[in-house]
Amino acid sequence: MAEFIELLQTRRSIRDFEDKAVPQELVVEIINESCLAPSAQNGQPWRFIIINTKEWIWRLSDESKKNLLAFIKEHPDAPIKKYEAALRDRDFNVFYNAPCLVYIGGSKKNRTLQVDCALAACYFMFSAVERGLGTCWIGLGMNIEDPELREHIGMPEDYRIVAPIILGYPKSVPKPPERSAPQIIRIVS
Repeated sequence: MAEFIELLQTRRSIRDFEDKAVPQELVVEIINESCLAPSAQNGQPWRFIIINTKEWIWRLSDESKKNLLAFIKEHPDAPIKKYEAALRDRDFNVFYNAPCLVYIGGSKKNRTLQVDCALAACYFMFSAVERGLGTCWIGLGMNIEDPELREHIGMPEDYRIVAPIILGYPKSVPKPPERSAPQIIRIVS
């Protein structure tokens, strides 16, 4: 098992994967470990949806792109506009052709869902890198509104996607980006 500090230093956002499936048992192991994350009042509100077919990952990418372009049309000054050209590109897959996609989310009614699922997503990413897999949190991939698509992938009506995470065997691991020093506002002693 890798040392924890090594995991912190080696985890990267991976967007280029080998054309190799991730065994479902391995994905489930990673999900089990991600459920060790803390949550408000130990509520454990996270729910997981695993998509491991390229056809469905493409369909979900197209759905997300369609919805994002509609949002840009209504809000032309929104920061997401910088992605408009990529979103219009038929060959652009927001999930970077990854062999596996895992949605982490839960009930919209849960007031701590965002934080709880973000913690589970962090555990998910560290568990994956410990096994030699790569991940990336894909913010562009959370806009799934079509009721038929949602039903087909088992997404309940009240389900809110917090973290769409792609998963696979990396072709390469990018160098670490520069990090700024922490901004400590004050130390009260």
